[in-house]
This record gives sequence, structure tokens and C-alpha cells, in this order.
Amino acid sequence: MQSCHGCGLLSRPAPGAHEGRCPRCGEELVFRKPDSLQRTLAYLVAAAVCYIPANFLPVMKTITAGGAESDTIMQGVVLLWSPTGWPLSLIVLFASIMIPSAKILALLYLVITVKRGSIQNNSQRVRLYRTVEIVGRWSMVDVFVDTFTVALIQLQPVMSVEPGPGLLFFAAVVVLTMLAVESFDPRLIWDSSSSKQIQNEVQYA
Repeated sequence: MQSCHGCGLLSRPAPGAHEGRCPRCGEELVFRKPDSLQRTLAYLVAAAVCYIPANFLPVMKTITAGGAESDTIMQGVVLLWSPTGWPLSLIVLFASIMIPSAKILALLYLVITVKRGSIQNNSQRVRLYRTVEIVGRWSMVDVFVDTFTVALIQLQPVMSVEPGPGLLFFAAVVVLTMLAVESFDPRLIWDSSSSKQIQNEVQYA
């Protein structure tokens, strides 16, 4: 039986065929994601490399009559912190700094445990993967905020806002981590348990 990644329908492929298309939505059915661990690890390494300049390079450049000023993500968090702006400051802090790093560490943990053939905490690891899959999309909020700010605040020659190089690296981190999540096959978590169970059955038989 194969589960469709598009609509979730569980169906049986045609006789003699290992793959096919979902009879409900037409999505291509793949029993296993090819080279799942290798692709996931490659995306994670690339995301970790981009994460450093994303936090140290300016993401926004403000040009006023008094001069130009560049701000990194952390500087933006500090500037937004005020009696009325602290909720937005916390949102940017979580979405732009904590969530991307947590995604990288969580996926790296899943890859390492699968590579080691761990059979412990399988259910918790699957829940961790599902959580990363759902929460990780909110990392784009900082990119959206900066993009809208650049588009709206163009009061030349009084004031203008331009995106900084850090924004490109941050967007790359978000996209790469999303690709890493999509490349990871959570069914690999259960493979070691299945192999262990088969070995025990053969041994007792």
C-alpha cells in the first residue's frame, strides 16, 4: 500500500508496478524518497553555511537625510523592543533566529539517529519531524516583513529602505531547510525497528 503525499489517500499500486499515480489527485506515488539522508544532509550543511552570514550581515539598509544605517536581524529585534512593539520583536526573534537554528539541529538529530540505526523514541522522533514540518514555514515571516517595509517606505529623497545582503542568505536558509524537511523520509525512522524485529523472529524461529 502506498500513501499519497498530496492528499493522503492510501491505495494499492497496479499489479507488477512499484510506483504509479494517485487515483484521487493524480500525484505521483513514490514508495520511498530516493537518497533521502544524503539529500537532507546536503541541504542542512548548505543551510548551516548560509545561517552565519544571514545573522551577521545587514538585512535592511535605511537611507535618510542624516545618512545611511544598516541593521542585522538581532539589531532589528533590539530596535523593535519597546512597551508597544515587544510582541513583534519576539515574533521576529523566534521566527528569524530560534526557529531556523532549531530546524537545523532537529533535522540533524533525526539524520544521525537514523544513520546509527536507533530504535528508541521512534514515536517522539516522528512527532519532532511533523512539528518541524509545520512550524518551519513561519521562518519566512522576517523576509515578508522586510520585503513589505522596502516596498512601502520609499519617501525619496527624505527616506528610503533597501534590502541588505543578509536577507538573501536568510531566505536561502529558509528555503534550504524546507527542502531538507521535504527530502527526509520519516519512514526511515522505523526501518531499524522493523529489521530488529525480523532478526528476533528469525532467531526465535
